[in-house]
Amino acid sequence: MCGRFTFEQDWPAFLHLYELDCDKERGRNTAARYNIAPTQDVLMVHADPDGRQVAETARWWLVPHWAKEMPRAAMFNARIERIGISPAFRDAFKSRRCLIPADGFYEWTVNADDGRKDPWLIHMPESAPFSFAGLWAHNDKLGITSCTIITMPAAAPMTRLHDRQPALLDPAVFSEWLDPATSGFRAKKLLETCNIDEGLEFHRVSRDVNASTFTGRPEATPL
Repeated sequence: MCGRFTFEQDWPAFLHLYELDCDKERGRNTAARYNIAPTQDVLMVHADPDGRQVAETARWWLVPHWAKEMPRAAMFNARIERIGISPAFRDAFKSRRCLIPADGFYEWTVNADDGRKDPWLIHMPESAPFSFAGLWAHNDKLGITSCTIITMPAAAPMTRLHDRQPALLDPAVFSEWLDPATSGFRAKKLLETCNIDEGLEFHRVSRDVNASTFTGRPEATPL
């Protein structure tokens, strides 16, 4: 699963990953965020009706376009095994795929000494920006644009912490992933084969981030 992530760097540090209108996007004001939690607003990149990549703010908790009320079930993650068949995700998977910019995410392990959960910050080398593969939707009735992060079985080195992980797409396939003309079969193949998870690094941080209300930068905690 992926239940918290970070967006510490300024937005211009992410722009090289996408085919956005850089003159327009350089002026976007973003603040460092160290503990982004479900239901909060996040940035996402998707294709507009003309096929151009655009950045938009969305609520991190998918609300399907057909929903008549806010979903009570957890909708901040979409399992790769069900994105093509689940009523909650299959429409978005067909034509509303997105990328969610980040530079880190958290996972937890149980401490053998006290039974409490220890958080680990997971990131690319030198905390380089990356993108989660995601899905998005707009619900006219509720007036909400929302998104979710796709998760998949963990690969090394994430298997040392958890059996699942978010899908981290290779930037080389971003355009193909976002293109509504890309088939569901091909899109799923991109998730399975075109990722950058082998470069992940991680270190333990303070338990402050266990509380979703904590918004500061957590301190590194030695083993």
